[in-house]
Amino acid sequence: MSQEYDIKLTRAIRNLKADTEFSWGGESPDNAEDFKKIKWITYENGEAVINTINPHSELTWTKVKAEMDRSDAEYDANEYARNRKAEYPIIADQLDDIYHNGIDGWKATIKITKDKYPKG
Repeated sequence: MSQEYDIKLTRAIRNLKADTEFSWGGESPDNAEDFKKIKWITYENGEAVINTINPHSELTWTKVKAEMDRSDAEYDANEYARNRKAEYPIIADQLDDIYHNGIDGWKATIKITKDKYPKG
């Protein structure tokens, strides 16, 4: 698996259970059987304890995979916003545009980018 996949998997687990600590120490889990191999880290009396049994019943492979898919869909749906952000002038230039051309002039400048990358 790729580093990008590892990040998505970690994000999905943390979205479902924010304070969870874990490690898979090798090949990333990409199915229910591999998911069972994750090492879960909990703390007892201030000491880290590594568990091979998942102590979080709400964290199943099905739920983690569904969260990864949901997160991917959300990311894809917001591509227009990322593209707009990259093309909008910096705030100082936008303020200068407002000063020299008024709100209507600024709106015309911004509309070019909004039209280039329409929302959804």
